[in-house]
Amino acid sequence: MAKQKTHKALASRIKITRTGKVLKRYAGQDHFNARDTGKASRKKRRDTTLSATHRKAIKTLIPNTPNF
Repeated sequence: MAKQKTHKALASRIKITRTGKVLKRYAGQDHFNARDTGKASRKKRRDTTLSATHRKAIKTLIPNTPNF
């Protein structure tokens, strides 16, 4: 059986914490940020946690990761 490979595009976009949480950045941080409301700008500054359903899907795309 072939070796399972990591999905590198996804691996660069998420971070897995020691406790097993999956974190991602908010989208749209590149440009055109002046038109955003203050609430939206503040929301983009911090990472968000993905749900358990997404975590299960990510586990198949990024194998051999500890803390999953």
